[in-house]
Amino acid sequence: MTRPTPNVLTIAGSDSGGGAGIQADLKAFSALGAYGASVITALTAQNTRGVTAIHTPDPAFVVAQLDAVFDDIRIDAVKIGMLANASIVRAVADALRRHKPKHVVLDTVMISKSNHALLAPEAVDAVRDELLPLADLLTPNLPEAAALLRTPSATDEAAMVDQGEALRKLGARAVLMKGGHLAAADSPDWLIQDSGTMRLAGPRVPVKNTHGTGCTLSSAIAALIPQRDDLASAVADAKAYLTGALEQSNRLDVGHGVGPVHHFYRWW
Repeated sequence: MTRPTPNVLTIAGSDSGGGAGIQADLKAFSALGAYGASVITALTAQNTRGVTAIHTPDPAFVVAQLDAVFDDIRIDAVKIGMLANASIVRAVADALRRHKPKHVVLDTVMISKSNHALLAPEAVDAVRDELLPLADLLTPNLPEAAALLRTPSATDEAAMVDQGEALRKLGARAVLMKGGHLAAADSPDWLIQDSGTMRLAGPRVPVKNTHGTGCTLSSAIAALIPQRDDLASAVADAKAYLTGALEQSNRLDVGHGVGPVHHFYRWW
């Protein structure tokens, strides 16, 4: 049976430079055959050199966007990115509990590539307590996993798996521990589910343009979950897509700092 084109919602912040956040999510959705809808939780003044300002809307307006989307559009998967503060985290969690989307991918965005805080420190507890239990998949990098667990960052793959299991015990149904911060020649990720653990090997791509990698991976997974038979297949295909987007990123000429990955490398 032919599957319908999936409708995928991103709940995240806007990157005015176009490399991360809502903009990266919508590009990844489109590149992978999904229709993208969006709920904007923050506006950032941002380019390839860094973030210069952040504006957050009233949580009630975030809820109004969520209700408008869910009241009219069949949503097959949700990706959650930057949420900025605890009030918005709670507002999003309350709306998701009401609307009950089929799949939720939670990317715990805390720090930008340029080391700018994108989540208020006091909001980490709200993410852990309110959103983790709603996530079908959590996709933290190693510092984010450590912040959620209040523990030092993992420095090897065994510790990555242990921390992934600990995050599952906090409520997430599956966890993808991303190994980009390991001091290793490659960049392995670990998918931890009820059915067991799976290592996803991957090369460490030596390119300058890595802006938006976390946003792109999580949104790619959200786009592919409705199109694949299981979560592991969606994650593996999303990782392969991101690797290609990194490898081809130097074909783009965007800004003077850390540029974006090439979301449409298969078509341009």
